[in-house]
Amino acid sequence: MTAHRSLIRRATAVAATATAALVLVACGAGDESSPGHGDHGGTSSPSASASADRGTEQGGRNAADVSFAKGMIPHHRQAVEMAGLAATRAESAEVKKLAGEIKKAQDPEINTLSGWLRSWGEDVPAESQGAEHAGHSMSGMMTSGEMDKLEKSSGKAFDTAFLELMIKHHEGAVEMARTEQSDGRYAPAKDMAGAIVTSQSAEISRMNKLLGRG
Repeated sequence: MTAHRSLIRRATAVAATATAALVLVACGAGDESSPGHGDHGGTSSPSASASADRGTEQGGRNAADVSFAKGMIPHHRQAVEMAGLAATRAESAEVKKLAGEIKKAQDPEINTLSGWLRSWGEDVPAESQGAEHAGHSMSGMMTSGEMDKLEKSSGKAFDTAFLELMIKHHEGAVEMARTEQSDGRYAPAKDMAGAIVTSQSAEISRMNKLLGRG
């Protein structure tokens, strides 16, 4: 009888041990699968979602951004054209230096603005969309008559006309850039607008001094 009870206890202990082992294996399998589920869940974590939102905000654009790019391209083209005249017509070394700096700064911006428009599926303003067309729709643009007069001048007369017209031109660009800063959405365009406000405002002050106004 005693031996029989002992056998029963041993069988019960073995069964309990086996059950415990099965439970541990099941738990271990659950632990091993957790990282996998965690990885999949990570794609929708709060931090990942926030990054995605920021990416969308930086990559998006609105009508103000498109208008800024389409307007600033012909505006810059005209400034570059005006600056190109200074090499052979200006008398002042300072005017020639300033004109060179304007061309150097604005040529790359034209390329950047054009690249944005293409990436947005928008048309880049044609080269022919210059003074006469844009002059009536954008602040600071020279008319074809003003450009002709500048082309026909030289020496001190050119220097004075160039500085006066470029001040007006820069003031228009600053106005356009401030509109982009307040109404635009595309971060790189807003950054460019800020740089235009800073650099061209400084050049306006510089040109006023060359005219003896400051």
